[in-house]
Amino acid sequence: MIQIENISKRYGKKMSLQNVSMTIEKGEIYGLLGSNGAGKSTLLSILATISEPTSGEITIDGLSLRKKKKQIRDRIGYVPQDIALWEDQTVKENMVLWSKFAKQHVSDKQLYDICQMVQLGEKWHEKVSSLSGGMKRKLNIAVALIHNPDILLMDEPTVGIDIQSKLEINHYIRQLAQQGKTIIYTTHDMSEILFLCEKVGILKEGVLQFSGTLEQARKKAGVEGITTTNDEELLYYLFEYGIKIADINRER
Repeated sequence: MIQIENISKRYGKKMSLQNVSMTIEKGEIYGLLGSNGAGKSTLLSILATISEPTSGEITIDGLSLRKKKKQIRDRIGYVPQDIALWEDQTVKENMVLWSKFAKQHVSDKQLYDICQMVQLGEKWHEKVSSLSGGMKRKLNIAVALIHNPDILLMDEPTVGIDIQSKLEINHYIRQLAQQGKTIIYTTHDMSEILFLCEKVGILKEGVLQFSGTLEQARKKAGVEGITTTNDEELLYYLFEYGIKIADINRER
């Protein structure tokens, strides 16, 4: 379980995150929705131990992120928004190079099997520069899976790619959750959130507008007399206006 409590992050005079709190259960796909600059990438970079929060605490399975950073880092796979690959190297060479950072030895066969899982086996000997945008995104995910992490942090992994590749990646993410991996998934795309996620968090200008299940949101919206025709419309409402998180938490 991931417990995030009152996390804030300041860059100079700008507050990128303001007292963000949420709980993410093991094996859950938690969707984090928000516009550019909302704080999604900042939160993921903190969870990935790349940056430090200004204040607040994070615990993962009872371990403090501040005190057990190295131990927790080994359990996390991070898929950054930017493609982190060597364009002039082949798929195999990229996988081998990234595997050098893994603590345990990973054989070429194991690396190939990971690529097979993301439907890149037939591109094993091709240069990354020759791959489509969707294939590069898949390879970015494969790299994060080399050390078989328990937690996967995915920062807009389908941005800028075709619909077919997006669907393939989304189906694969579901499979990973079914295998017990905990996934935090950031996106601008509400349809992805609805397809993938058991629980949703909505960030707006560094403030968490809402965190909970869609069922909780529907119930709360009904109590407040808000009528929506579908869940996508409900998400739009939450994004614009939010629902008091304390109220949601009391109903759990």
